Amino acid sequence: MLHKQMQRYITSQMNAEKKLEIYTEEKEYIEKHDLISNDVTLIEKDPTTRFQDAYIERCDKETEETLSEESYAFLQQPVVYLQKHRNEFLYLESNWLELIGVDAITFEVNDVFGTYDIMVGLKLQKKFETALKENLRKELHGDAARFELMFNQNDGVWDLNFPLNYVDGFQEEMSLEEAYRFIYRFLFTLVERIEDRSKGGN
Repeated sequence: MLHKQMQRYITSQMNAEKKLEIYTEEKEYIEKHDLISNDVTLIEKDPTTRFQDAYIERCDKETEETLSEESYAFLQQPVVYLQKHRNEFLYLESNWLELIGVDAITFEVNDVFGTYDIMVGLKLQKKFETALKENLRKELHGDAARFELMFNQNDGVWDLNFPLNYVDGFQEEMSLEEAYRFIYRFLFTLVERIEDRSKGGN
């Protein structure tokens, strides 16, 4: 899971001077789990660059056809872009998502509830169903908070759909880039907690 992926990442990115450039979430994880020796220097990267190399599509909800491939600059749009273009959804792939076992992030406004809905495929074993549900119930706040979770036998992933509106800290004033970083941190923490719980034998 996350632990193994992080070890692979460290091995692949470590330079000869024993310096490792990393983002906040990964840095905190590495320090918490003692994944590096004391002679390694961690250099924190500018968080706004995380999705600079991401693959981004704007797609039509009804047909699922790609309307346009977008550059990183598109993510400077405010989140309310999706409210103004309810016929669209955004699809984002990134190497950083692979690190946490997520295939891609689909981001759209729910036609019925008007919430900002996130859909991901989460590469966790079926046995983690209870832990996943418990963590989602704990992290999504509000009387109307809901989520959909279904195990896809064919792909071996959890299809997860949840509204961003019920995650503490989300603001509609965010840019899309800020929202994607916010989503990443939420998913990173979710996967980490499930992994920690499984190691604890609970």
